[in-house]
Amino acid sequence: MTKQTKELILAQLDTIPEDYLEELLDFIAFLQFRKEKTETHLASQATLAKDWLDPQEDQAWQHL
Repeated sequence: MTKQTKELILAQLDTIPEDYLEELLDFIAFLQFRKEKTETHLASQATLAKDWLDPQEDQAWQHL
């Protein structure tokens, strides 16, 4: 995120009605959760690939 984008967001915060602030905070929390979930998924994928992308695993599961 650029500094200009952050400045635009902060400027908009001053114009948002008070009753929208809690909803905005919920949305920010959702975005953070989604980012963390994606990062965790990608990290898990790399770890699992070590175990699953193995000739022994292929042989063990070939009958399915």
